[in-house]
Amino acid sequence: MKILFVIDSFYTTNNGTSISAQRFAGELRKRGHEVKVLCWDTPEYIENNLTDGDFTTKKFHIPVFQPLCDKHDFSFAYNNKNIVHDACDWADIVHVFVPFGIEKEAIDYCNQIGKPVTAAFHIQPENMTSSVSMGKVEWFNELFYRSFRYNIYNRVRHVHVPSLFMGKMIAERGYTAKIHVISNGIQDAFMEAGKRKVESLKLKVESSSGVESSEKVFKIMMIGRLSQEKRQDVIINAVKYSKYADRIQLVFAGRGPEYDKYVELGKELKHQPKFIYVGRDELIEELLTTDLYVHASDMESEAISCIEAFATGLVPVIANSEVSATPQFALDGRSLFMPGNPKDLARAIDYWLDHPEERSHMEEQYRLAGRKYSLAASVTAFEEMLNEEIQDNEEVACMPVAPHRHERFSRRIRRVAALW
Repeated sequence: MKILFVIDSFYTTNNGTSISAQRFAGELRKRGHEVKVLCWDTPEYIENNLTDGDFTTKKFHIPVFQPLCDKHDFSFAYNNKNIVHDACDWADIVHVFVPFGIEKEAIDYCNQIGKPVTAAFHIQPENMTSSVSMGKVEWFNELFYRSFRYNIYNRVRHVHVPSLFMGKMIAERGYTAKIHVISNGIQDAFMEAGKRKVESLKLKVESSSGVESSEKVFKIMMIGRLSQEKRQDVIINAVKYSKYADRIQLVFAGRGPEYDKYVELGKELKHQPKFIYVGRDELIEELLTTDLYVHASDMESEAISCIEAFATGLVPVIANSEVSATPQFALDGRSLFMPGNPKDLARAIDYWLDHPEERSHMEEQYRLAGRKYSLAASVTAFEEMLNEEIQDNEEVACMPVAPHRHERFSRRIRRVAALW
């Protein structure tokens, strides 16, 4: 099968949607499919071995907001219709990842020529509006939901969402396509690392008392873009309220526009936060030496980084936000805290650090839970969605086409004229 992915920025490694697209492309190619990508960017930090070639347009520079886009490592592609049409002509089926210009053009053209096309709902409007401090302004977010529905998602038959939460969010807003809940999935390397961690801990317990030193510095980590909605500031402030404040080392994996703010905020801590930006293998090593994972984001469509963390054998502490899918991963209330509340987060952190035996037991439970989210299983479900769209498209092509309303009107005029 020739599969075309349409996504403005494909090669960034600081954006969950792009990373998911990269992993799906790689896995689909392993299964014998041809995968090409329509985007604006070319690989810089990773080798171009993820696709069978790319269709590239120019970068679209947005006046005023382009510096902000650059800080988020996401830019828009220029809508070159000739390139978009050539890319769609090549494919057997087209899948769009985000709801912007080239994606709309691809959908419109596919509908025009009868090409199978599907879409994914990865980007919550709140993710974008938070960048301009309007993430909690409901009417503003609703404008985007309506625009996305009209321009993208009600123009396709099948939509992929990464969580049941996101499926409900769009169904309640009148999105009419069939919704497929498919996790973005995690690579086997994270689950294998979790298994190694369990084996090493068994050896450690056998060779020692297993009691943590009273001088131990606890490493607490969060993975995610340094942006307003991810709320790394809540974690920094929570440490100030923790009774372990002098023994906590925060590590933030990611980069983004809030970096300077978080560096300044962290100066009040005894162990100032570390900010890292590393590849997968280095990230796994960081997770294996971490004591507790915190995901403080106010809004998430899934948060694959949280799954990666607990799949390696970490207890997560998650913001229990109403506009986030991530709370679904909490196995019980001990892993939840009130969103945006550093004191409540400090309470949760102190609980887990106070109870190392309970933490050890739940680390194994979370590691086992992580096995449900394998990339292989997700791509299999994704293939099923694509095949369903191809079949639906063939059935529609065989159906008699209803005359356009203008043609029906013309027929009525001819009938009236015949009476004269």
